[in-house]
Amino acid sequence: MRRKSITPPVLQNYYDDWRFSPAFAADNILFLSGFTGVAPDGSLSPDPQKQFEQAFETVTLVLAEAGLDFTHVVEMTSYHVGLRKHLTLFRKVRARYVVEPYPAWTAIGVAELAVEGALVEVRVTALEPKTI
Repeated sequence: MRRKSITPPVLQNYYDDWRFSPAFAADNILFLSGFTGVAPDGSLSPDPQKQFEQAFETVTLVLAEAGLDFTHVVEMTSYHVGLRKHLTLFRKVRARYVVEPYPAWTAIGVAELAVEGALVEVRVTALEPKTI
């Protein structure tokens, strides 16, 4: 079994300080950790739309580090503080990233996330091109 950590250089602190891989490849499956709207510089916008966009941009960055993009995503789970309040806006942002055939998706409302002030955390699973 092939096993490999995928860590973009700007996210190296996640691996070193938090001791987790931004993504982990196991054979032909890429498992991404969940990403909030925190920018690589550690900042978090109070604007929900900017947080949602940043979460998807981080997912895009990690996929690219593995040589993949959203065409390879087969499953997505999003965790929301204020799910019903922000779901319409989140769906609009999400629609700019997901592509057909659309991946499976589960949205879960939660009381809080690890980063104070974060409104969403997005995690995905992707398949490498040779298996699609």
